[in-house]
Amino acid sequence: MTAVVFGTLPFPNQGGDQIVSKAVSAAIAALFKRTGKVEAMVRAEPVAKLLQGSVDGFDFIGNGMLMYNGLRIEGMELYVQAVSIDFSAIFKGQVKLRQPTQATMRVVLTEEDLTTSFNTPFVVEKLQRLEYEGQALNFQKTEMLVNEDKTLTLRSQVKLGKSGETIDLDMTAQVEVEERRKIQFTDVKYQGDDKAKSLGKALIDHVNNLLDLDKFALDGTQLKVDRIRIRNKELIFYGIAKIDRFPERKK
Repeated sequence: MTAVVFGTLPFPNQGGDQIVSKAVSAAIAALFKRTGKVEAMVRAEPVAKLLQGSVDGFDFIGNGMLMYNGLRIEGMELYVQAVSIDFSAIFKGQVKLRQPTQATMRVVLTEEDLTTSFNTPFVVEKLQRLEYEGQALNFQKTEMLVNEDKTLTLRSQVKLGKSGETIDLDMTAQVEVEERRKIQFTDVKYQGDDKAKSLGKALIDHVNNLLDLDKFALDGTQLKVDRIRIRNKELIFYGIAKIDRFPERKK
C-alpha cells in the first residue's frame, strides 16, 4: 500500500524517506546564502509512518555554509530527535513541525571563519557601537588566530575619531561558555602600551556582551552550548538546539 501511495506522488521511484530527506536538505540550504555539501537523512521505520507525518528523527550534515549576514560556518551537524511534521507541506518545499523538538549539535568554525566574521559589516557595525574616551572607533584588519595552546588571539588596527590616530590591539584569551549561551573571552593578556591595553579591555568587555547565542539563533530556535573544544586551528561547539518551528529565511 505504501509503495502505491508514494508511486502516485510527484517524485516517482523514490521512497517517502528520500522525498522528505531532499525537502529538509533544500529547506535548510535555503537559510544560507551559499553552502557546500548539505545532506539530511530522515529515519522512519516503517516508512509508512511518514504518511502520518511521524519521523523517528533525522541527521543533518553540512559544510561551507555562508549565512546572509556574512558569517561562515565550516561544518554543522544536527541529530534531531523523533518529530512530527506536516507531510503535505513537503510538496510545497516547506518543513512544518507539528510540535517542538530538540537536536544535538556540533558546529565547527575555522580560524579563517572567525577572521572573516570579525570583518563582516554585520559584526563591524556592532563593534563600532563602542566608543573610547568619547571618540568613535573604526576597526580595520581585524584578525583572529587559534593558537596551539588552545587560546585565541584577537588583533585589530583601530582608528580613533576624526584624529585618525591608530592603536594596534593585540590580545590573547581563553574562551569559555557561561550559562550555556554566552561565549566569553577570559583570562585575557593584553599587549602594547597603556592606551592599547585600556582600549583592549573596553573592547573585550563589549565583545563579551555581544556574544550571546540568543542574538544569533535562527528564528524559532534556541541554542545551548555545553562544551567548547579547540583543536587543529578550529573552534568546535557541542550542544543542543531547541526547535519550536522550522526556521525560514527572512525576506
